[in-house]
Amino acid sequence: MNNMDENTISQVLMIVLGVAIVILAVLCVIFIVLKMKDNKGKKKSEEKPITDTNKTKKKSTIGTSQVYNKQSILDFMEFDGVQDNMIIQKNGRRYLMVVECQGVNYDLMSSVEKVGVEEGFQQFLNTLRHPIQIYIQTRTINLENSISNYKARVRDIENRYNQMNMQFNRMREEGIYTEQELREYYFELTKQRNLLEYGKDIVANTEKMSLNKNILNKKYYVVIPYFSEEAINENEKYDKEEIRNMAFSELYTKSQSIIRTLSSCSISGKILSSKELIELLYVAYNRDESEVFGIDKAIRAGFDNLYSTSPDVYEKKVAALDKMINDRAIDLANETIERVKSRPEQIAKEKEKNLDELVRRMAAIVIDENRRYVGQDVAQEAINELENSQEGGNSNEEVKEVRTRGRKKKTVN
Repeated sequence: MNNMDENTISQVLMIVLGVAIVILAVLCVIFIVLKMKDNKGKKKSEEKPITDTNKTKKKSTIGTSQVYNKQSILDFMEFDGVQDNMIIQKNGRRYLMVVECQGVNYDLMSSVEKVGVEEGFQQFLNTLRHPIQIYIQTRTINLENSISNYKARVRDIENRYNQMNMQFNRMREEGIYTEQELREYYFELTKQRNLLEYGKDIVANTEKMSLNKNILNKKYYVVIPYFSEEAINENEKYDKEEIRNMAFSELYTKSQSIIRTLSSCSISGKILSSKELIELLYVAYNRDESEVFGIDKAIRAGFDNLYSTSPDVYEKKVAALDKMINDRAIDLANETIERVKSRPEQIAKEKEKNLDELVRRMAAIVIDENRRYVGQDVAQEAINELENSQEGGNSNEEVKEVRTRGRKKKTVN
């Protein structure tokens, strides 16, 4: 019995073990199948983003290859141009005029003055019947123009001081001025010298201050808009020129009204000109460059030129040679004309210089030609007298030649 029970138990265990192995194999197969499906799903999901990134790359590549033209730049800058002290936007549908305001030091005012400023600003707000925009722009102070103006003023003062110093020294040397007059003039000279030293100190301090790049200045602006829809009339149609004129008239009236109301709270204002509007926009769009490269320098440098053309180098050389030939020809012609003109003048000066010698020479010739009328002895004696009164080698020899000629004639006779 025991042997049978053991055999039965072992058979049951073998059957259970076989079933467990079969179940385990089935589970392994199911796990492998699920794993393969999962891997396929992952691959598909990975492939889709790759294609999307490729598409985005293509789109970005297309975007970067876009050609920028003048219109795209104007769209970015949000204005069409500046004309008649106005900023033109949206193809003439909107116009802006800007009023620059000079602020007041509110903290240093007394309580009464503060109340007056607050009441004036309240009055300004109450009188507004149209929208405005307050714009604050921070700029780095450029002291280059101030330094140039200071140096020019100092040079004028220095020249005046040098002239006064020379005049004072001349007055002391002449000795015709009293002590009181000299003292008064020296007092004026001392004032001029002190002014010169003070001006030089200001220039030196300003140049040191210009080295500090953290000196900032805030500018306050009131921007007043005008829309072309305000000028639309059902009965009349206006062209762009008429709308711009109407916009200028309306904006100018509004700006003057704002300036008057702001003056009640001790704030002065002015309408920006076209050049000042260009500078305002330049600083707004070129914040970093404007600190070292102002609008005036940028315009002189020709930054607004899209391209420049130059003639051929040999054409430029030929033009330079033609100019050189023309200049030299004119100089040579002038020199030749002056030289020809000066010949008679030189001859006249030479004759004027040797006038006495020429007169004696001519007198000797006249006497020699008239020997038969005055007699040989008288003629010879006159020539000898001319020879004795002469001083000079060349003329004396000529008179001797005349006398020798007379002797030969006498011998022949």
